[in-house]
Amino acid sequence: MKEKFELEYLFKTTPGVLENLIGTPSGLGEWFADEVNVKDNIYSFVWDGAIEEAYLQLHKTHHRIRFKWLADEDNESYFEIATNPDPMTGAIIIHVTDFANPDDRFGAELLWNQQIEKLRRILGA
Repeated sequence: MKEKFELEYLFKTTPGVLENLIGTPSGLGEWFADEVNVKDNIYSFVWDGAIEEAYLQLHKTHHRIRFKWLADEDNESYFEIATNPDPMTGAIIIHVTDFANPDDRFGAELLWNQQIEKLRRILGA
């Protein structure tokens, strides 16, 4: 059984710039996967030639995007990237929600940290 975990990251950028990198296939292809294609709300994420497909469950511009892996048999799991402005600093908080088997959680968190660092380098934030 997969367990939900959540991670938060702080970015000094604007919601519009972040939306272009999180809410579009071309943006996701810059930091999240090697390539991202979409057809009928099915996103194909390519890493090292391997393709993983996910259904776009929710997309609220400048707020959140949620995907469900098609190959994942756990009906409750998904991954979501949400953004919220920090009221004190005006920076943007990226909130990642994902699910992993307990034995795989450390690796899943490490992977998110690596991908978010890639996003940070692209943004120069």
